[in-house]
Amino acid sequence: MKPNSRSMLLVGAAFAGVMLSACVSRTQTPPPDGCSGKDTTLEKPIENNGTGTSGEDTTISHKLPEPGPIDPFMVKGIDFLVAAQHEDGGWGGGSHAAQDVRDPHAVKTDPGSTAFAAMALMRAGNTPFSGKHKTSVLKATTYLVGAVEASSDNGPRITDIEGTQLQSKLGQIIDTAMASQFLARVLPLTEPDAALQKRVEDALDKCIRKIEASQGEDGGWTTQGWAPVLQSSMNNQALELAEVAGRPVTNAVLDKSREYQRKDINADTGAVGGDKGRTSAGVGFYAGAATQRATAKDATEVEARVEQAKKDGIVAADAEVNEDTLQKAGYSADEAQSKATAFKQNGALLRRLDDENYLSGFGNNGGEEFISYMLSSESIVITGGESWTKWNEKMHTMFEKIQNTDGSWSGHHCITSPVICTAASILCLTADRDTHVLIETSPLVRANKGKGAK
Repeated sequence: MKPNSRSMLLVGAAFAGVMLSACVSRTQTPPPDGCSGKDTTLEKPIENNGTGTSGEDTTISHKLPEPGPIDPFMVKGIDFLVAAQHEDGGWGGGSHAAQDVRDPHAVKTDPGSTAFAAMALMRAGNTPFSGKHKTSVLKATTYLVGAVEASSDNGPRITDIEGTQLQSKLGQIIDTAMASQFLARVLPLTEPDAALQKRVEDALDKCIRKIEASQGEDGGWTTQGWAPVLQSSMNNQALELAEVAGRPVTNAVLDKSREYQRKDINADTGAVGGDKGRTSAGVGFYAGAATQRATAKDATEVEARVEQAKKDGIVAADAEVNEDTLQKAGYSADEAQSKATAFKQNGALLRRLDDENYLSGFGNNGGEEFISYMLSSESIVITGGESWTKWNEKMHTMFEKIQNTDGSWSGHHCITSPVICTAASILCLTADRDTHVLIETSPLVRANKGKGAK
C-alpha cells in the first residue's frame, strides 16, 4: 500500500479498531459476544483496511496490542453520550461561567465538544454508515462540516460561540483542532456518500489552513487558555491525522509543533520545566502527557531501527539507543539528536506513570486530567508490552470506580462537563482500538514521501 494512493485514506478507516483474529480480554473481564463475531448490540472494532500488526507497512517491529472488549460499564458511558446528543447533531460542553450546569441538554452545542463525543463513538466501532450508533455519527459529521463551512475564511476559529469550558481551559481555537481530528478520521469512512466526502475533505483542508496560519513562533498554539499545552497537543494531532488522511500539511509547521511538545521536559527524569504558561499553572502531568504522546511514535520507530541494525550487524548487539547508534543506523546527525532525545523523554515519562503525585494533576480529576489520561493511553498503546497491560488495567479499574450512576463521568474542577469528560474517558479506555491510526502518523508518511507532505 503506497501512501500517495487513494488507499492511503483507508489507513484512517482503522480508527475505530483493527482486524485481528480474536479479541483479547483483560484480567477478570471476559470478552463479550462482540469479540466472537456474533451479532450483538455491543460495539465492535471496525475491520482494519490499512496495515497489519507488524512488518513492512509500519515503522515498528513488535506486535501491537489487540483490541479489548467494550466492557458493560463502558457501554453505559457510550449510551450516555448518544442520549446527550442534540437534535442538530451536536453536543454541548457548557459554559465556563456556568460549570454547575451538568444537564447535557441544558447547554448549547459547540464544535469542540461535538468532535470529542463523535470520536468516542467512532472509536467504539461506529461510522456514519455502519454500527449501532451510525445515525449519531452521521448527524455529528454534518453538524461539524456545516460549522466549518459557515465559518470565516479569516482567523483560526470555526465558531462564534465563546466562553465554553473547552475554550476557557484549553484555548480559543480548540474547536478547530478537535473538528480537524474528527474530519481527518471520518474522511475515508464517508466514501459511500461522495458528496458528503467532498464536503468533509474541503472542511478539513480549511481547518488545517487555519491551524497552520495560527501557529506561534515557538511552535505552539497558546491562545488564552489555562492548559494551552493540551490545545497545542490537539493541534499537533490534527496535523498528523490530516497527513495520514492524504491531505496537504506543511512539514515545517508539523516539525515545529512536534518540537514544541518536547519543550521543557528533562530527558533523564521526565520532570517538567518551569514554563508555567506551557505547563498550565505548574501542573506537570498535562505537559508530560502531551510530550509523551508526541514522542511515542519516534521512540518506537528508532527502537525498531536499532533492532534491525543489530540484526544486520551494523551496530553491536548490546548497542543502546543514542545519537551515535542512530547515526550508524542511518539517521542524519540532526535526526539522530532529535530522535534520541525523544526516545529518552518517552522512557522517562513512561516511568513517571508510577508516581501517583504526578498523575494527580491539579489534585483531583477535572476534564484536563481525563484528557491527559487519554493522551497517555494513546502513547503507551503504541509502545505496547507490559507497560500497556499495566496501564490499561489501571485505567479500567479507575474509570469504573469513579463513573457516575447515569453512565457519565464528570470533572471536579475546571472542565466539569459530563459530555467532555465521558468522551475523553471512552477515548482513553479504547486506545487499543485505534493503534494503527496512532502509529501511522507523520514519521511513516514523511519517510515514504506521501502526498500529504508539502
